[in-house]
Amino acid sequence: MKTLYPEIEPYDQGMLHVGDAHSIRWMQSGNPNGVPVVVLHGGPGSGSSPSARRFFDPEHYRIIQFDQRGCGESLPHASDPEADLSANTTWHLVGDIEQLRLFLGIERWLVYGNSWGCTLALVYAETHPNRVAALVVVGITMTRQSEIDWLYNGLARFFPEEWERFRAAVPESERDGDLVAAYHRLLCNPDPAVHLKAARDWHEWESASILVDPRATLPGRWSDPRYLTARARIITHYFRHRGWLEDGQILRDIRRLAGIPCTMIQGRLDLEAPVVTAWELSRAWPAARLVVVPNSAHSPATLEMAAAIVEATDEFRAIG
Repeated sequence: MKTLYPEIEPYDQGMLHVGDAHSIRWMQSGNPNGVPVVVLHGGPGSGSSPSARRFFDPEHYRIIQFDQRGCGESLPHASDPEADLSANTTWHLVGDIEQLRLFLGIERWLVYGNSWGCTLALVYAETHPNRVAALVVVGITMTRQSEIDWLYNGLARFFPEEWERFRAAVPESERDGDLVAAYHRLLCNPDPAVHLKAARDWHEWESASILVDPRATLPGRWSDPRYLTARARIITHYFRHRGWLEDGQILRDIRRLAGIPCTMIQGRLDLEAPVVTAWELSRAWPAARLVVVPNSAHSPATLEMAAAIVEATDEFRAIG
């Protein structure tokens, strides 16, 4: 079974001004002359993680990461109640990826995305297919309304106690309505007592499905109020707009990816991104290879999921 590569530190990093008063933090690791791979983090709003570099052979890959708008070390930070999220959309992020590619002088690259990063990777690839050498996507999402409804309604049947707490944290008049919108209003309240409580309540609900896998752990960053606030604000901002995507858009435009090699990796027991989404994508895109990992959920860090990811990235080490 494949194992993770050793931890490494970036050899280069900086800030890139991408317009709309936004700057994104980027970093490069591994081999400066290796196969370039851009790593798209999840959330949206989770920020880059050093552990994601361990999925790539540092002798063969030039590993490029960046913090998407409003999170990590990018500026302005969405934890600021006065931060304007209007220029923080899926299409702004697609543009940022292209700006970063041009800034770093890369012709084509491998695109890796996990969870929300999978949606972003697919949208970017459908928009700029000539710039994508291959795709590796994990924890398959397409940010359709049905997927959002599952996260903030359908999952309630598995976690009734946690769901009751999640609903009770919004005003009574909104408990049977759009909870994503209700939380977004609370998270944008300038009163720290209000938005910090909403951020913690939001993440408590999310943690229920993460910890269904006894091997999974919550990220250490979840103890940081600034991180929780920014992440919850960005998630609710994106999901209340359904990622600025037409419903089913990724499936509709999947023909644009013909000829691009792809490996999709999905945990069989994933409750956050159920396997049906990966199956539907594979049916529409038969050239892509779907790897379903038994006894694994949403976390890419568990032994079997990590092994499947490393196996996939190893297979693409020589791609041109």
